[in-house]
Formats: sequence, structure tokens, C-alpha cells
Amino acid sequence: MDKDWEDRVAAVWASFDDYAEQDGAAFRAVIEALAAELPGDSPLGLFERACAWDSTGHSDRAVPLYQEALARGLGDLSRYKARRAKIQLSSSLRNVGRPQEGVALLTPELEAPSDELDDAVRATLALCLAGLGRDREGLSLVLGALAPHLPRYQRSMANYARALVEPAGREPSGGR
Repeated sequence: MDKDWEDRVAAVWASFDDYAEQDGAAFRAVIEALAAELPGDSPLGLFERACAWDSTGHSDRAVPLYQEALARGLGDLSRYKARRAKIQLSSSLRNVGRPQEGVALLTPELEAPSDELDDAVRATLALCLAGLGRDREGLSLVLGALAPHLPRYQRSMANYARALVEPAGREPSGGR
């Protein structure tokens, strides 16, 4: 990856909130110009295009781009960006009525090496599960992700999260 290119992409994303909602096409054009600097089959360019479509409200246009970026080896270039792509693709799949595919894509990420995206994996997976009517499983994931961030009640919330998906009849311990 070229650091100058990455820095320019990061600067454009840092300015995203400066674009009015109706200026999505202008934002996408800036990302498109940067992506066009890369070889046409670059997974990085595909990923950035997908992100731009997704962030401007077009999950349907983002899905095939995320899929192609992953298929073309985004994970070989950046495990972190591949994980982001899986999170964002799962969210987009849910948005277009395909939450089962999002669940299938993100479930293995629960066992992936830990990083700062762990909570985003769990939150997005919870939304996909909710889209399938599996709200208890989703709530369990969200509570489990939230528990370590609480100033108190970490153990209780972690226990309650597990209890949501355990067989009935076992009451978790609460407390401090």
C-alpha cells in the first residue's frame, strides 16, 4: 500500500461529514478518482468504492464491491480492512434483506484474532440476528460486548448475556 495514497484517502474520509446528505455523488466522485489511481482490479480500490456507496446510502451498490474486494484478496493486503469489509458487507446485506448472509459472514469473526473491531463485529452480527428474529442471541452479543466497558457490573452483565442463549432453567448470578 502506498502511504501517500492511504493518507489522501484518510483525509477524504475525515471530511465526509462536511458533505451535505445530497452531495453523496460528489463524495463518491472524490473516492472514485482516488480509486482510479490504483490498478482496476485492486481490492483496495474496490473496498473504498464500496465504502463510499455504503456511506452515502446505497447498500445495494456496495454489496457486490465488498464481495469483489474480498474475493480479490483484500485480506492478503490488510487483515484489518478485510475485517472492516466483512462488518460493512454484513450490515449492507442486512439492509438489502439478506441478514442470513451477514450472519454467515460474521460468525467466524467471533473466533478471529482480537482487535479494536471486535465490538463492531458483535454489534453488526446482533443486528443481522435481529433481522432473522433471533433477538435474544443478538442481545446476548451486545451485552457481552458492552460488559467489559462498564465501570461496574461487568461479571453480572457477562453472565446475563450468556444466560440469554443458554438452555432455560439456569438463573445467572447478578451482583457487583
